[in-house]
Amino acid sequence: MFEKTHFMKTQDLLERGMNAATLKRKVISDNIANADVPHFKRSEVIFESMIKRAMESEKIEASKAIPTRIEDERHISFFTPLDYRQVQPKSNIDYLTTMRADGNNVDPEKEVVDASNSQMQYMLMADRLNANYRDLKNVMRLA
Repeated sequence: MFEKTHFMKTQDLLERGMNAATLKRKVISDNIANADVPHFKRSEVIFESMIKRAMESEKIEASKAIPTRIEDERHISFFTPLDYRQVQPKSNIDYLTTMRADGNNVDPEKEVVDASNSQMQYMLMADRLNANYRDLKNVMRLA
């Protein structure tokens, strides 16, 4: 009933964001735990920029003035929009920077700030998710 609505897309994006924030928290805690290990390289989670690209590609597809059509399955499509449901958070290791002489690149202060930001984002998304379900419950009660 609600599968193709903006409401469900919002709920799905919020859930995906919460999963990414959880992974981000795990990666940050691993970075902090290894802050004193020589030659340890910090990791970071990439998710927001990939979701943004997928959402923008959907807008580009929707705003096409002349839709493209493939006549034969061997033809290459002009533009294929990214599906936001295929986007997964990725953990990348930062090999390019070095903070200390022993090769470790973890800045504990930055990691603590990132952990705090990640926690706030998670709480904000959880609050919005709960508010959306409350709104849906109220609408269903009125019907």
